[in-house]
Amino acid sequence: MVLTSIINLSYLLGALAFVVGLRRLSSPDTARRGNLLAALGMSIAIIASMIYPFSNADNNYIWIGGGLIAGTLIGLVAARRVQMTDMPQMVSIFNGLGGACAVVLAMIELVQFYGGVAKSTQELVVIVLALLIGAVAFTGSILAYLKLDGKVSDSQVTLPSHSLINNLLLIITLGLSIYLCVTGGSLFIALLLMAIALIYGFSFVAPIGGADMPVVISLLNSFTGLSAAAAGLIYNNNIMLIGGILVGASGTILTVLMCQAMNRSLFNVLIGGFGGNAATSKAQLGEQVAREVVPNDAAIQLFYSQSVMIVPGYGLAVAQAQKITKELDDLLETNGVSVQYAIHPVAGRMPGHMNVLLAEADVPYPKLLDLDDANDALPNTDVVIVVGANDVVNPAALDDPGSPVYGMPVLNVWEAKNVIVLKRSMNPGYAGIENQLFFHPRTKMLFGDAKASIQKLVSEVKGLR
Repeated sequence: MVLTSIINLSYLLGALAFVVGLRRLSSPDTARRGNLLAALGMSIAIIASMIYPFSNADNNYIWIGGGLIAGTLIGLVAARRVQMTDMPQMVSIFNGLGGACAVVLAMIELVQFYGGVAKSTQELVVIVLALLIGAVAFTGSILAYLKLDGKVSDSQVTLPSHSLINNLLLIITLGLSIYLCVTGGSLFIALLLMAIALIYGFSFVAPIGGADMPVVISLLNSFTGLSAAAAGLIYNNNIMLIGGILVGASGTILTVLMCQAMNRSLFNVLIGGFGGNAATSKAQLGEQVAREVVPNDAAIQLFYSQSVMIVPGYGLAVAQAQKITKELDDLLETNGVSVQYAIHPVAGRMPGHMNVLLAEADVPYPKLLDLDDANDALPNTDVVIVVGANDVVNPAALDDPGSPVYGMPVLNVWEAKNVIVLKRSMNPGYAGIENQLFFHPRTKMLFGDAKASIQKLVSEVKGLR
């Protein structure tokens, strides 16, 4: 009785740590402490779960301890070695592993069920849900990782009439799930369901274009949470249930917010068609010439400005240019220039990617403007520096109905007095379409690696002091 009370109290403390930690993750100023607090809550939950089986004579602490040690070492090494540019890939893999755990647990329960262990219809429904959601989260996340890491392209995994294929797989998967829950089925049917669900997870993500990957990551994260919650129901484990619900709910809310930021429905995202393939639009018609600027002229323009806005994108992450950007920020601020950052909700390859990068460089959070605040400030901004961003500053979103990004809210950087775009080349962005901003009369291009280009700007600005 006392032991049960201690375990329940530990679960309560762990759940409170999850909730408070998740709340603190909403701001870069408190995100680090929130992450540590949530990790503490998870540690408490793990220890409590280790104590719980003491009443059972068939404990397997060697296996449990071995798994904990192996998982801790893998996670520690991965976290230390991963580059900030590869963070979305690591998040995708961890999402997938969470789904894989749910699949393993569900299959263990199904093997026991077909081996003679009695289970109610409600228990069977929960087991099948854990299997189904976990399988989709697992293979979907693995494909998301492969896409983000450039190991596969959309064209390599997308088939003709892919939406019809997905619909057929979904119908078969749901049909088998219902059959298992109603009749009990057989182990063969359960294995068939697992195989088709794994295939569906892969096929589900296949047609989704690169520009939609932040939405996909948050959606798959919610799937992983739901599968964990289902596993919590299977084992009547309150902390697993609460943690899964928190992850599932936060992932779902974030997915909805991301879709709103792109002015697209979730259904529209899931059927694909945005990103990865070039589209015919007026931005691709005709011969146009972009104007270049040299670092010295750009530095002079920045040095004598009153206000500068920096728009970071994935190119900044690839070049690891966040710290040198902060150095340029400090130099300009010392000269009396007001410097702010415009953060688009889907900039980068995962939600909050740019916020994390800039926080790493110690950029104060109040300097980060969201989409609406940035657009309000842009008309009064002297110079905008676009560092590796592309689709989120594309005017086609407002004036080209033939463009795949049409209707998506973007940063209206062309409304500023001057725009300097730092880019390696004139290649299109992740959505695969031409950006008319590069040819705008207020825009000048500074070609080269983002970090090297900003380093040149820093050197030139120092020379003007």
